[in-house]
Amino acid sequence: MAMQLNRYRGVKHWLRCIAMFTTLFAVSCLLAMPAAAERVRELSSFAGVRDNQLVGYGLVVGLDSTGDQTTQAPFTSQSLTNMLSQLGVTVPPGTNLQLRNVAAVMVTADLPPFSRPGQRLDIVVSSIANARSLRGGTLLMTPLKGADGDTYAIAQGNMLVGGAGAQAGGSSVQINQQASGRIPNGALVEREVPLNLGGNGGRLELQLNESDFGTVQRVVTAINNEFGQSVAYARNGRVIALDGPMDENARVNFMARVENVQVTPMEAPARVVLNARTGSVVMNSAVTLRQAAVAHGNLSIMIDTQFGVSQPAPFGEGETVVVPNTDIEIEQQEAFLQIVEGAQLNEVVNALNALGATPQDLMSILEALKASGSLRAELEVI
Repeated sequence: MAMQLNRYRGVKHWLRCIAMFTTLFAVSCLLAMPAAAERVRELSSFAGVRDNQLVGYGLVVGLDSTGDQTTQAPFTSQSLTNMLSQLGVTVPPGTNLQLRNVAAVMVTADLPPFSRPGQRLDIVVSSIANARSLRGGTLLMTPLKGADGDTYAIAQGNMLVGGAGAQAGGSSVQINQQASGRIPNGALVEREVPLNLGGNGGRLELQLNESDFGTVQRVVTAINNEFGQSVAYARNGRVIALDGPMDENARVNFMARVENVQVTPMEAPARVVLNARTGSVVMNSAVTLRQAAVAHGNLSIMIDTQFGVSQPAPFGEGETVVVPNTDIEIEQQEAFLQIVEGAQLNEVVNALNALGATPQDLMSILEALKASGSLRAELEVI
């Protein structure tokens, strides 16, 4: 029986070793795999082909007594008075409007490139005062303006609010946000953004999402190979000039071919990202560690307070008082120098895990390794 048990343990140990070896081999293969080719449209965009942000100020009406308290938000009643005057309704001066069904809001939207008058846009409506909920409200006609102050769209429609809430007897419950909502297709484009692609003799500009001289060189080479001639020229580490056709239809076909060219980008630089708020540490596969010795130990301070009672002598004139007795202990764990080193990501992770440090402590260790020159990566704190 004992022999069978030992044999079972031996087989189990070998299975664990094989599983560990298989995992390490798979990780090594993944790290050794070259970067996959991507289309140019995932790496860059054409200059001028972008969204434009729109914003407007408006009123939401029809709320169920959940609107702004006009005593604390006087601009709501002022806006309503101005709107009514444009509709031919005159409110006597000095009238104190107690409105609970109206809320002042800001309306935002993104105007896609090549948008034409008559097209619809999705909009987001957000309260700017003290309205408790916009649920069930209707947004009145609101001009949406661009950065130049011109009106590019008009928004209006019924609100779609995902949140809900109820209150009674001093108790309340709320699910999600009720002070903002969306109106699908709630804005109508009234004016297009002028965009003259290829107006300078058919010349176009391709802008990479991230600046990298090596990737720019590869994109230029791939585009020229696709067309069989020199149509792409690198201007700097981000911008590529393209000699496009003069004809608009041919230019669109040219841009479509450029966007679908396959390019293998350069490997990202070694970088370690530290999130100081959550304690997260993320590093890419290019991070390496030169040999260094690190000692890490935790310091803990324990404070224990006990309260005693000082009782005066019988028939004395003293008073009973509470006397605190505080003990403070400082305990420091032993720390020994450990060698950390790694040329691949899995080796770096194993070396750092061997220190037994928490994520917060690991941030300080990585910063010290960077200062010593052992950590071959950029440190970025977010």
